[in-house]
Parts: sequence; structure tokens; C-alpha cells
Amino acid sequence: MPDTIAAIATGSVRSAIGILRLSGEGAIKIASSVFKAYSGKPLHEYKSRTLVYGELLAGDGSVLDVCLATISRGPNTYTGEDTAEFHCHGSPTVLAAGLGALFKAGARQALAGEFTKRAFLNGRLDLTQAEAVIDLIDSETEAAAKNAAGQLGGAVSQKAAKIYDALIDISAHFHAVLDYPDEDIEPFKKAEFEQTLEFSALELEKLIDSFERGRVLRDGIKSVIVGRPNAGKSSLLNALLGYERAIVTPIPGTTRDTIEERLTLGGVLLRLTDTAGIRQTEDAVESIGVRRAIEAAREAELVLAVFDGSEELTEEDMEALNAAKAAKRSIAVINKSDLPQKIDLDKIRSYFGSICSVSALDRLGLDKLDRIVSEMFEQGAPETAGEIITSARQAEAIQRAHSSVEAALSALRMGVTADAVLTEAESATAALGELLGKTLRSDVTERIFSRFCVGK
Repeated sequence: MPDTIAAIATGSVRSAIGILRLSGEGAIKIASSVFKAYSGKPLHEYKSRTLVYGELLAGDGSVLDVCLATISRGPNTYTGEDTAEFHCHGSPTVLAAGLGALFKAGARQALAGEFTKRAFLNGRLDLTQAEAVIDLIDSETEAAAKNAAGQLGGAVSQKAAKIYDALIDISAHFHAVLDYPDEDIEPFKKAEFEQTLEFSALELEKLIDSFERGRVLRDGIKSVIVGRPNAGKSSLLNALLGYERAIVTPIPGTTRDTIEERLTLGGVLLRLTDTAGIRQTEDAVESIGVRRAIEAAREAELVLAVFDGSEELTEEDMEALNAAKAAKRSIAVINKSDLPQKIDLDKIRSYFGSICSVSALDRLGLDKLDRIVSEMFEQGAPETAGEIITSARQAEAIQRAHSSVEAALSALRMGVTADAVLTEAESATAALGELLGKTLRSDVTERIFSRFCVGK
């Protein structure tokens, strides 16, 4: 009998509800042995997906909690196996004791991601959908969550499976041609195959092109705040975060090292780093911070260059401006808009395509900064949710499939021997098989499911 696994499926902190989950051939029997329904009816006699009110029992038969229990019979479950859940009060102590009772009754501790791995191995999810589960759990923005939900619903799977099936048909035909060399490809068949390969190449190219947006959705934008001392860099970081993360004082050089935080701006996840004020200094420690600030700006995808709008531009401002120019994208943030303005905006405009006036102290103007960032990093139309590739593994497999489809198309058009078309079509099929998990590689699956938390 396959192992029956059990785990706490909710967090390890106090909460309103805590869930214990089981899956496997013995899940219903084990769940029934540690639960006493107030109706007097054994849990295993209830219909699937019925919530039953009763008591969760410890190994010695004492009551651990008053809770709800439910069972579901495979294969129409998340894992494809018999499953059971207990919806308890969210005490970590109660949940740990309940898990111990399940172990004593015959279950074992589930490994990280083992529930979803069983769903994959039992054909309930393909590999792209399984990866979408952890992306959904890890999502830090609404756009990332929607895309992961779309992938879990099969947006990528359906596209890839359609291409996979079409390539299988082409391969089958060319196998027949090789087995019976006297049979030529009918003209209408050749035109049909060419059209199929063209469509496949186009669809695969769209998925490949989405990977950069997908990387932004999942990992965020490497962003840096630069500026001269006391321009308001740390105040801007605190205003964007909504709490006092960085120390703010009127003393120049207060920030000496980089401070990194993750936040959402314009619906975009930013990995935002506050840096030391850029200036010439004799202080050895501060000078290291300044050097790190310039290096961070050079490596950033987005720089927020902060200027004090209440003062004229200085040489230190120009150094910060030049550091910002090294980034792929930059925004000039004119701080202290609540004070009389002396800064030369025309000069700023000559260097920056996007300018935003704010008062970090009063949290004014941040809505405009939000809009600017949103427009810089478009998340894709709502209808594309699920069709944005976020996994490097998926992107690599799709790239290989695309290259092979293009080679097959070229061979078909050139009229070369059938085995050349067949070889490339089968290579593309193999790559898509890896994408969907039709071709099982243990090292790949282990790496994917190692990202999961226990209980999912």
C-alpha cells in the first residue's frame, strides 16, 4: 500500500483556523480513527466533500479539539488519491498534537510539495500547472497572482498541448513516409504541415517573448534610489514602504550602506535599494557606501534619482544624475515639493524622460510616481493572464521547441529528405514533453517540488 502522508497545511503561528491534511490509500481510514462525529456516524461513511462536526482525538482517545472534518475519494481529488482534512482552531500546539495522532494511526510526515507532486504523478496536473501552484503561493503582486492562477488553470498547458499533438501527427506521417519511401507527400498535406509548423512557431515565439515580463512579475525590478546627501532618499523609501525603515536625520552621510526592501509600486514589484548620498568625502566608511551606490545604479533596471527641489542643482546632484544615466530606466524625483522651488527643471528634463514632484515627508505626489512606474513596466492585458512565462526552465524548453520547429519548417520548404523533417519535429515534441512533464526527469521534478512548503 502506498504511504499515506499527513501535514499541517497552514502556517506555524496562531490563527483562526488551522488545517491538517492527509492523502493516500489509508487517508480515510486513518482520519476516521482519530475523529468522533457528534452525529455518531463514522467519518468513513459520509459522502465525499461533506463537512462533519465533531472531535479530533489524541492517540489516547482524549479530545484535542472540536473541529470540522471532510473526506474525498480519489481519483477526483487534488492529489488523485483518497484525501481527508481537519479544519481545527489555529493553535500550533493543537495542530502538532493532531499531526502526532495521525502519525500514530499510520500516516507519515509529508515532504515539501509532496501533495502537489502526487497530483502531478497521478495526472491531475501537468508540470507547468504544478509550478504555477508555488508561483501562486509566492506571488507578491495582484498581476503575478492572476498570471499564476491562469497557468494553474491550464493557459500554457493548453497552448503547448495543442502544438505537441500537432507535431505528433506530423511525426506519424513522416514515419509512414520513411517506412514506405515510394509514397510521396501529397501536395495538400505538405501545405497543411507547413501551415501547422508556422502556427506552432508563432505561438512558441509569443511565449518566449513573454519571459522578460514574467521575470519581472515573479522576481521584481532591481531598483535603486540615488541622490546627494539630504535630498530625501531615505524619506522617499520610508514613504513608499509606509513605515520608518531607514534612519532620517539632517546630518549628511547618515545612510552609509545600502538598505534593500521589496515593495509594490504601480502594481510592479520593486527590489528597492536605498544608498549612501553621493558626494566627495574623506570618511573611509562613507566613501565605500558612495562607491556601492554608484555600482548599484549601474546594475539597476530602474533608478529613482532624488533631488531637493527647494535648492539649486549642485555638483553632487550632477554626480547623482550621471549615476542614474547608467541605468536602463530612470525617473527624476523632485522632493520637497511643499517648499518654494529653486531647482532648474529644464536642466532635469534634458536628462530624464520622466519627472515626478513629491513631498516624501507629507507623502504627496506618490500617486503620480505610481502611475509612471506602472506605465514603464506594462504587466500585460488581463486576457493574457496565465500566458506569461515566469520559469527559466519553461522558457528554455520552449526555446528549444521553437528552434526545432523552425528547422523542421525550413527542411519542409527546402524539400529535403523526410528524415530531416522528422528529426526536428521529434526534437520539438521532446522539448514540449519536458515542458509539460510528459517526459519525466527526476532531477527536474525534484528541483521544482523542493521550492514548495510542507503541506502543499
